[in-house]
Amino acid sequence: MPEPTARAESVLEVRDLAKLYPLTRGVLLRKQVGAVRAVDTVSFDLYRGETLGVVGESGCGKSTLARLLVHLERPTSGRIFYRGEDITRLSGRALKAVRRNIQMVFQDPYTALNPRMTVGDIVGEPYQIHPEVVRKGDRRRKVQELLEVVGLNPEHINRYPHQFSGGQRQRIGIARGLALNPEVIICDEPVSALDVSVQAQVVNLMERLQDEFDLSCVFIAHDLSVVRHISDRVAVMYLGRFAEIGTEEQIYEHPTHPYTQALLSAVPVPDPEGRERRERILLQGDVPSPADPPSGCRFRTRCWKAEDRCAREAPLLAVPEWFAGTDSPAAHASACHFAEERDVVHAV
Repeated sequence: MPEPTARAESVLEVRDLAKLYPLTRGVLLRKQVGAVRAVDTVSFDLYRGETLGVVGESGCGKSTLARLLVHLERPTSGRIFYRGEDITRLSGRALKAVRRNIQMVFQDPYTALNPRMTVGDIVGEPYQIHPEVVRKGDRRRKVQELLEVVGLNPEHINRYPHQFSGGQRQRIGIARGLALNPEVIICDEPVSALDVSVQAQVVNLMERLQDEFDLSCVFIAHDLSVVRHISDRVAVMYLGRFAEIGTEEQIYEHPTHPYTQALLSAVPVPDPEGRERRERILLQGDVPSPADPPSGCRFRTRCWKAEDRCAREAPLLAVPEWFAGTDSPAAHASACHFAEERDVVHAV
């Protein structure tokens, strides 16, 4: 997989993406009294053939971001460019054409599949929406090939979802996502509802398929070990914004944002010596409401480094100036006024 350098080929470019859900009051005359900032000014590039992992607590906006990327939700502001084309402005046939190249694997394999449709109908449904992809007479054979690619028996094409296990259902969802031979696939916590042993199988399958189909992938999860295993780069999300983004090694071995450091310190360490050496970072307070986020830095109400500047000025997601131009492994983008490397002993 490619290294994310400035010369790497960008497939998706996300610029200042935001999604606000209005809060209203009243029954007949509904009045907007506020808004939930689910995603707030998120920017990143997805390079050809790479996996960008997005990790964060529940409710931080990861799933909303996934739905925005595949245009299941329209952004309040910001732009998403696919191969240089602004897809947020598209509709109708133009949007339909782009959706062939950006597909999604959903979180819950038990609700993502229609229980009244056979596996063949589920995986083959994209061919009804895009009939130009595969001729009608060849669709059954193509569906069977896809089932075999994801490790399922092609002879089970006429079975229903309830006849499969959770891991097998997720494989069906992956086969459906691959049906149109997309260039980008968005995985919204695809293993969170599965047993640990099955998670490993699905993650290994995703890695193999990514190489086989030359996919670019946004892999969203809250499990730090899963994200590290599959990702080339990792973005840490907090309260609708990216707190830190860098290569897998930079994030896990050289975290500079206090929130990332706290997350990594919370991962269980099976090694007794490692547990003794690790400094556990305990965050104070609860996650603020996305309807009323703190001023300045979103993380400041729980951060041990917070100063007056953090309340007045929102930090930019950028390489700290004291790391810029150096070969330090900690030189990556972090949205913190006081970003600094800190040793964190963890098990992921």
